[in-house]
Amino acid sequence: MSYFTMAATTFANLFRKPATRMYPVESREYPAATRGHVEIDVSNCIFCGLCRKKCPTAAISVERDDQTWGIERLKCIACGNCCEACPKGCLFMGNLYANPVTSGERETTKKVVQGA
Repeated sequence: MSYFTMAATTFANLFRKPATRMYPVESREYPAATRGHVEIDVSNCIFCGLCRKKCPTAAISVERDDQTWGIERLKCIACGNCCEACPKGCLFMGNLYANPVTSGERETTKKVVQGA
């Protein structure tokens, strides 16, 4: 009796779409509420350091003198506390996940002053 069940399942699957996605060819579309990774619009940042203070893992560094902002992706847990604490709204959670990292390097972003 189980042979007939298996044959029916096999026959039905011949005419259905695959249940999985062809990954390299077809990328996934993430929902709007996905917390992927922290992104910054450094042109609006005032380098107050509130994001660094609110980060529970100390993944964020802010240098006011050099006007640089940095994050260690391996330490970041994507909780969003830094985004909520930012008074200027220049930090936000990106919808996509960050690229895989294998070392504990810090990503730094420096503010560029236009025409002085």
